[in-house]
Amino acid sequence: MSTPAQEPAEYVVLDACVLMSTLLRRMLLRAAEAGVFQPVWSARIGDEWRRNAARLWESTSADTLMEEWQRMQRAFPDADPGAADAYEVGLRYSDPKDFHVIATGLAKRARSGDQLTPRVSVLTWNLKDFNRSECRRLGLQVYSPDRLLAAWWPDHRDALLAATEGLAIDWAAMGRTPVSLASILHRERLYRYGKLAADSLSDAGVDYPPSPQ
Repeated sequence: MSTPAQEPAEYVVLDACVLMSTLLRRMLLRAAEAGVFQPVWSARIGDEWRRNAARLWESTSADTLMEEWQRMQRAFPDADPGAADAYEVGLRYSDPKDFHVIATGLAKRARSGDQLTPRVSVLTWNLKDFNRSECRRLGLQVYSPDRLLAAWWPDHRDALLAATEGLAIDWAAMGRTPVSLASILHRERLYRYGKLAADSLSDAGVDYPPSPQ
């Protein structure tokens, strides 16, 4: 008997606005490394992220941002599907400045080579810029980070918890004063997911971040 083809991990296009938060970006990439999803982006998304980050984070140099982007490319060499302009043709109802985000997801699905049609989603904070009916007709789902993380929880609880616990290192590396996990996740606007993660870590007796000695 032949073994059924395994359903591929979900492809998720990370919009530039999602990449802006260092904490959320690193947490998502840890989840991706654990196999929760396959990240997707484009050179244009990367350019937009670095440009906006350089403007908002005056203390972060363009070279530092490029180094971070290059690390992401090395960690996920298949994330960028290449030229996607052709997939913008026919888009009408979403915000034109985000046509390239939708097109990147369509290009990734078309070039994935997966035996089964992969699920493709767009992860963004700017939900209003993506017309849900238009995206649905194209077979794309659009989510906020909070909603998608919460949706993943039942099937990927352990991997997501591990990715969340890593925030302690990220927070300390940024020189921040220790605060509760719930506070950090609330700051990141992860309200639904934050409750799931904070409750689970509390039940497990995890003190997050570690109390100062």
